[in-house]
Amino acid sequence: MTTEILLRDHTRTAEASLAAEMAEIGRRARAAAASLALASADDKSAALRAAAQAVRAREKNILAANARDLAEADGAGLAPALRDRLALDPKRVEAVAAGLEMIAELPDPVGRSLARWVRPNGLDIERVAVPLGVVGIIYESRPNVTADAGGLALKSGNAAILRGGSESFYSSRALVGALGEGLRAAGLPEAAIQLVPTRDRAAVGLMLGMSDYIDVIVPRGGRSLIERVQRESRIAVIAHLEGLCHTYVDAAADREKARAIVLNAKMRRVSICGATETLLVDREIAAGLLPAILGDLRAAGCELRGDDRVRAIDPALLPANDEDWRTEYLDAILSVAIVDGVEGAIAHVNRWGSHHTDAIVTENAAAAERFLREVDSAIVLVNASTQFADGGEFGMGAEIGISTQRLPPRGPVGAEQLTTYKYLVRGTGQVRP
Repeated sequence: MTTEILLRDHTRTAEASLAAEMAEIGRRARAAAASLALASADDKSAALRAAAQAVRAREKNILAANARDLAEADGAGLAPALRDRLALDPKRVEAVAAGLEMIAELPDPVGRSLARWVRPNGLDIERVAVPLGVVGIIYESRPNVTADAGGLALKSGNAAILRGGSESFYSSRALVGALGEGLRAAGLPEAAIQLVPTRDRAAVGLMLGMSDYIDVIVPRGGRSLIERVQRESRIAVIAHLEGLCHTYVDAAADREKARAIVLNAKMRRVSICGATETLLVDREIAAGLLPAILGDLRAAGCELRGDDRVRAIDPALLPANDEDWRTEYLDAILSVAIVDGVEGAIAHVNRWGSHHTDAIVTENAAAAERFLREVDSAIVLVNASTQFADGGEFGMGAEIGISTQRLPPRGPVGAEQLTTYKYLVRGTGQVRP
């Protein structure tokens, strides 16, 4: 038997083994989902609180696992901004635990009465919230998503199959261990939150075809991941597209407010999806205000790229082109353009944006309302940093992602957004004539 044949047989055996393993994960998740759908609010909250305590108790192990991921990332030359997304420290581990406790304190989204009415024939019809079932979540880099996604799925009565990024493999495994401890403590099935136990990318393809076991897929990552999932999935998708976010400084903006918001929107944390990637400034105030804003950004270490009108004011900027307007940098890089009023800003955002998060800075109520009404994005802000695009900041405890699609759910996807509904119809003997 030739080496080529042996290799081919080995590959087939490995593929069959992975497919069987993924199917078993799916079967366990489906059984766990049936149990979770009937779990009490108290039991789910108890599991989340116990998981938070387990995260704190396992801090050293979680940080050691993260250090292993970081060492491999450094060896692979991971970009600094992506490394920041991956890195954990005691403060971030505590934030993970606190996030689980916040989710525990949220109202139970399952069983909510969404609407109720009585027909002329006496039929009592009620629409109530129920879990989606099994949620498959595919994400990149950030290990905190493991805890957020698992916690939100649990709160909403769903089982979760998590396929984290290969960069965060060991960190995610450690966090899922803590989540499992919480489930056991509350007497809930540990299979309610499972991590795909391999870095093999073939597992993603298998997940996208597991329509017998998975009810919805939530991809969270770069454009290539989202496009692959949307192209290949046989399962409904809740898409979190890239965060190509804009901040527009209107002619009626307060000068100091604008400087503070722009600096925070870009530089507070450049690696998150809510970071501003393009700054738009009204031509009426550009010459007077833009130099101060650019100075703030430069002092913070931001690389600046501008259109011709911006570079006429500050020639030191690198020239920006169409590629810049469509790029999510996730780095200390900002593209800057001068636009003709709120109309020009809206046109730029709707043409180049990813429908994620966009903001206007203005003291003109009419301009603010027009921006809110006409910008076609999931989140639109007035006089606030785009970095508030976060489920935790919205009071949701956490989020699985920011959905940029038009069909619901749109915006931050929290526990409530991970439910669907069914109709309960109560009669007294009615028959249809």
